[in-house]
Amino acid sequence: MKLRSILTTAVALALAFPLSAQRFCNPLPMVIGQGGNAGGDVSVLEHGGKYYMCCSGGGMWVSDDLLNWDFHAVEHIPGAPDLAEYNGKFYLTGNSDHVYAASDPLGPYEDLGLFKNTGPVELGWNGGFDCKIFVDDDNQPYLFWPGRGISGIYGVKLDPNDLTTFQGTPTHLFGFNPMHAWERYGEMNEYPSVAWIEGPWVIKRNGIYYLEYSASGTQWRSYAEGYYTATSPLGPYTYAPNNPLLRKTEGLVTGTAHGSIVKLKDKDEWYQFYTIVLSNPPGGRRIGMDKVTFDDDGLMYCTVTESPQPAPGRAAGARVSIPVSINKMVGGDTQSTFSSAKDGYPAAYAVDNYSGTVWMPADDDKTPSFILDLGPATPYDQVQHFTIDAMRVMFSGPARRGFGSPAVIPVYKFKLEVSSDGKKFVTVLDKTKNTVAKDVVYDEFAAINCRFVRFTVTDWPKEAPLGVIDFTVFGYPEGTELPQYATPTFPFLEYQGK
Repeated sequence: MKLRSILTTAVALALAFPLSAQRFCNPLPMVIGQGGNAGGDVSVLEHGGKYYMCCSGGGMWVSDDLLNWDFHAVEHIPGAPDLAEYNGKFYLTGNSDHVYAASDPLGPYEDLGLFKNTGPVELGWNGGFDCKIFVDDDNQPYLFWPGRGISGIYGVKLDPNDLTTFQGTPTHLFGFNPMHAWERYGEMNEYPSVAWIEGPWVIKRNGIYYLEYSASGTQWRSYAEGYYTATSPLGPYTYAPNNPLLRKTEGLVTGTAHGSIVKLKDKDEWYQFYTIVLSNPPGGRRIGMDKVTFDDDGLMYCTVTESPQPAPGRAAGARVSIPVSINKMVGGDTQSTFSSAKDGYPAAYAVDNYSGTVWMPADDDKTPSFILDLGPATPYDQVQHFTIDAMRVMFSGPARRGFGSPAVIPVYKFKLEVSSDGKKFVTVLDKTKNTVAKDVVYDEFAAINCRFVRFTVTDWPKEAPLGVIDFTVFGYPEGTELPQYATPTFPFLEYQGK
C-alpha cells in the first residue's frame, strides 16, 4: 500500500475513533476564564476523588484525573494561594494575613479575619506570606510560612477551634544556606549572600514529613525546589542529600518551583505541581506537573519533563514520544516554509524550544502557517520519515505574572496537516471551531507516518497580535527513503538493499 493511502486510512480511523488522553505534556494546557488564570504558585487539593487547583491568577480548576481541568470563578483567591481542608471546611490563605473559609472548595468563602500571632513578632511572622496550612494524622493543624529574603521557613501549631489563632510560639525551621548553591539569587546563582526562600508545602508519608520550599527567586530560570525531612511537623528538619528536587534552566520548561504535591486517591502515587518561569516576558508563568517517587531510604525524587508522559494512574501501555520538530525551520536544504514573519520575529523562533522567543506573522496575514520538513539536512542524506502522535503549541497570550483575569481571553483556532511529499496534505487535527480559551494546547491523535507537517492558525483574539512561542510535534523515527542525489557509490544503498 502506498504511503499516501496509509495516511488517508489513518486519518479516517482517527476521526472515527477519537483517542482518549493517555498522556500529559508540560506546560499544562490550562483553561483560562473570566475571573482568573493559571498564573503560578499552584496549590492542589484532593477531596472526594476530585482535585481542586488554585493559582495566583485567581479562580479555581477542578479535575477528575489531573489531566482535564474545568475553570470556576471563585472570589478571595489570594496571591500564592493555599487550599486546605479541616473538619469539613475548606480554608484559603496565601499572600495575605486573612483566612477565608467555606463549606465547599468552590465557595462562597467567608473572611474570618486576620491570623492572630500570640508569639513574639521577631520569630518570623510577617503578615502572611506564602502561608500553608497542614493537618497532621492526629487532626492537629499547623501553619507554615517563609520570612522575607534569606529568613527561611517557620511553623506553628494552630488552635483547632480557631484556625486564625496561633497556639504557642513559632519555630524557625531552617534558613538560607549559602553552601546550597542552587538557593542563591541569579541565573547562574552568582549572588552568594542573596536569596529568596519561599513557598513551603508539607506532606507526610510513612512517618516522614517532607517540607519543600523554593529558591532563588521567581524572576530567574534558576528558580528551583528543594526539601527537608523530619519525624515531627515542627522538626528538627534535615536537608535532603539529593537536593534540589526540581531544577531546569534550559529548554521550554524552566524555573520550576513554588508548587504543591498531591497524592492520588487510594493510591501511593504522588504528583508534583510547580510554577514554570518563562524566559520572556520576564516573570511570565505557566503550570507544570510531574510524578514524584520515593526510594527505600525515604528520599523523594521528581524529574522535570517537557515531552508526553503517562497519565496519572494510567502508566501502563503509554506510548513513548520525543520532540521531532526542534529547529526544523532552519539549516541545510530543508524544505520548510512559512507564510510571513514580522521583522525580528522569524518563524524559526516557533521551533527553537525556548520560551524567550516568538514567531509573529505579518499583520495582514489572515491565515498564518508554516510547513516543517522533518526530513534530512542535505539532499545527500537519507530521507527520514517519522511517526507522529501529538502536538503542543504555546501561544504568546497575556503574561501571567499578576493577579486576576487576563486582558484578552485567548481562544485560538488552528489545524494540523501532514504529508509524505510536501504537496498533498491531509488533516490529522482540526481545531478550527475551537471555543475553549487556552494559550497552551496539547493534543494527541492517531499515530501517523509522514515527512512534512503544516500548522495553520485560522483565528485568534484580534485584540492582540498573534505570536507562537513554541510549536512541537512528538513522535519517533520510522522508515527512510533514498536521498535526492543518490548514486550507486553511496554505501547506504547496499545497506538499504537497493
